[in-house]
Amino acid sequence: MSESDATVAVVGGGPAGLSAALFTQKNGLDTVLFDTDETWMHKAHLFNYLGIGSQDGSAFMETAREQVDSFGVDRNQGEAVTSVTETDDGFDIETEADDGTYAVEYVILATGANRDLAESLGCEFEEDVVDVGVTMETSVENAYATGAMVRVDEWQAVISAGDGAAAALNILSKTKGENYHDFDVPADATNVFESVVAE
Repeated sequence: MSESDATVAVVGGGPAGLSAALFTQKNGLDTVLFDTDETWMHKAHLFNYLGIGSQDGSAFMETAREQVDSFGVDRNQGEAVTSVTETDDGFDIETEADDGTYAVEYVILATGANRDLAESLGCEFEEDVVDVGVTMETSVENAYATGAMVRVDEWQAVISAGDGAAAALNILSKTKGENYHDFDVPADATNVFESVVAE
């Protein structure tokens, strides 16, 4: 893929990145995600994630990936992002692939404690972490940072997933021109999954 018309690029495929991609794609924004599978979740076993009694971290990741795939996220497994550059129209994403150039309007950085891309993009830092507000937007307009990138010590899967959702909802609010809430009811599930949903 040489030029993508995706609205949102998500860099990182852990809980923050997958959560962000799920929200944006599910609500009509074409989303491309880059996942090198270096998430700490492969070392985890979840007992503290709301709604999950006990699950191996790798099994959780498999389920989460299947979920974003089911909504049509363009998930590029194993394709590492080498640079993110601000342009007049958004951002250019360069990857290690031969034809890996993507043009997007919004970028969500979800690379764990690796803050190199945020630094090279020119995002402001505070106490060695990327400086963001509750929307997860950085000092660079339409660029977001999540999870361990923005926290000194609170590295938790459930917090990271919430950060990803917050970034996605802010992008959705911007694109739709009003405060947007992703709130589903049982009828929505029936419409989305039709016969898959149990009665």
